[in-house]
Amino acid sequence: MENEIKKGKQKIDLNLIESERARAISFSKRKETLFQDAENLGNQSRDEVGVMFFSPGGKPFSCGSTSIEDIIDKFLKGKLEDRQRDHAEGKPIGFEELADLHKEFKMPNEKERR
Repeated sequence: MENEIKKGKQKIDLNLIESERARAISFSKRKETLFQDAENLGNQSRDEVGVMFFSPGGKPFSCGSTSIEDIIDKFLKGKLEDRQRDHAEGKPIGFEELADLHKEFKMPNEKERR
């Protein structure tokens, strides 16, 4: 036991599960764990947390510290207020996302040059 090699944290390769049945089984096993993790995160951070995803069959599942609809509405309202504030300040609306994408694509190119 004392000469046992410990693996520690290792990178796990994520591959698509080819069998639809195996994919559905994997989804159902992990669904509850994801909901529990979201609930724990909300309790620890005392923020509103919501999770929404779709099963391989297309059925929606959601869980939130409050109703998922309230969380989405609050998020969209905040986005709208941000856009209105940016417009009032004279900032162009919609170009922030483009600038962020440009930065993301620019960074790997700089690494390749080195």
